[in-house]
Amino acid sequence: MGSKSSVLLRETDLNEIQQETGFSHNQIIRLYSRFTSLDKSNSGSLGREDFLRIPELAINPLGDRIVHAFFQDSIDETVNFRQFMTTLAHFRPIKTKAENNLNNRMQKLRFAFKMYDLDGDDRISREELLAVLHMMVGANVSQEQLGSIADRTIAEADKDGDQMISFDEFTKAMERVDVEQKMSIRFLH
Repeated sequence: MGSKSSVLLRETDLNEIQQETGFSHNQIIRLYSRFTSLDKSNSGSLGREDFLRIPELAINPLGDRIVHAFFQDSIDETVNFRQFMTTLAHFRPIKTKAENNLNNRMQKLRFAFKMYDLDGDDRISREELLAVLHMMVGANVSQEQLGSIADRTIAEADKDGDQMISFDEFTKAMERVDVEQKMSIRFLH
């Protein structure tokens, strides 16, 4: 393995992460190098501030929501390398012969749903939808227009009439969307 950043990553850990996430050996080594470069405190874990140093996240209107996704299973507001890789696996392109439970269509939809479900109650309310829409477009669209978009979205997706979007309703609304492509990042080869 040779490189400085791979010295702390044991072969058994590497193999387990490869099995769990579907990333190749080389991708894991490179992502470990990126992880350790973000870990300014050399603690073996990342905090929210470490993620916010990533330029692509800092300029992304949903950067805070994406960073939040890394911490959903965190007890102490830090993320270790394995948790980091598990979250990144949701964005790995789906390969028909190498699909796993972290990046199949349903998991990608679940991940996207959680971006909108701000309070974690497994439903998207009009207020949550408005908040996320506002994050995405900022002041470029009026509150009235955003309200109209939110109302129309809920009217189209809400099948049980509770004025909320459940995960099942979200899934049905996304049937024609190529989630597999839209939620994929080409990682280092």
